[in-house]
Amino acid sequence: MKVVVAMSGGVDSSVCAYLLKEQGFDVVGLTLKLYDTKSSVCGSLRNIEDAKKVCNILRIEHEVLDLQKDFSKEIIGNFKNSYLSARTPNPCILCNEKIKFGLMLKYVTANNFDYLSTGHYATIEKNGNEYKLKIPKDKSKDQTYFLYRLSQEKLSKILFPLGEYTKKEIRDLAIKANLPVAKKPDSQEICFIQNTYHDFLENNIKDFKKIVLPGLIVDSKGNKLGKHKGLIYYTIGQRSGLGITTPEPVYVLRLDIATNTVIVGTREEVFGRVAKIYDINFISDNPKKDFRASVKIRRMHKPAQATINNDIILFDEKQSSITPGQSAVFYDGDYVLGGGFIT
Repeated sequence: MKVVVAMSGGVDSSVCAYLLKEQGFDVVGLTLKLYDTKSSVCGSLRNIEDAKKVCNILRIEHEVLDLQKDFSKEIIGNFKNSYLSARTPNPCILCNEKIKFGLMLKYVTANNFDYLSTGHYATIEKNGNEYKLKIPKDKSKDQTYFLYRLSQEKLSKILFPLGEYTKKEIRDLAIKANLPVAKKPDSQEICFIQNTYHDFLENNIKDFKKIVLPGLIVDSKGNKLGKHKGLIYYTIGQRSGLGITTPEPVYVLRLDIATNTVIVGTREEVFGRVAKIYDINFISDNPKKDFRASVKIRRMHKPAQATINNDIILFDEKQSSITPGQSAVFYDGDYVLGGGFIT
């Protein structure tokens, strides 16, 4: 069986290639070129060189797929537009859908490979004719939150060999295989952000100072408390950096793009029970109305019990900082059902 391993130049994808070769697969390493830079960001020239070194050691072929234009349009473009629309995006989710398991998977199938494999910490189980996405052995490295937009068709062509290992075991395997990236640090969550996302947006949005304008900060009753420097600098639940003095701590409750206003309130007001979502994806068949699930509204959020009815999530208990632009992902125990973007 022929498998393409998406090799980022990091330890996880390198060990992924090593494991599959040990299992007898005909392995080819494929690295995405996403930036024309020598920095250490994912998809950069430096990481392409690291992936090539690993492939030479493993004695497997190495190829490069240039997706710079697609990444700039689909991922970076969406990132900028989301912040300009007063939403807080998660670009990793969209990159998995559009780039890694979109364009790269199309390349894999078009070139007659049997599988695409990545170094994600997740598990795929097959039950009859149904494929299920499951939380991995190492729950501290669980990446299923970023993968909820996969489908049955795509899961049938994907391998996640790291799902049965802990991160420490992966590092140990890399040392055993004499891979030069064995002690390479893990990449940061948003690969194209080098400093802060504020810096990135300031440097990459055309006419930034004409578009991102200061406005009022008001409380939930409409009382004026001060001025903000632009909606892109704030997110739901934020407490520090507001630049205002109040008797009690206040938190960002809402960003009103129509009036260019930041609405703040008490800690209690940050909590809510209802989330509305859109562009919903289910990994298997759509559940019936009013189904129950545990729901994560960000990667590090503890799953909370809720009832989902079409595009409305009603949590049993109030949750902190339900944020437009983030994803709500549904779980049944250790299995991912699907999810959608919070609006």
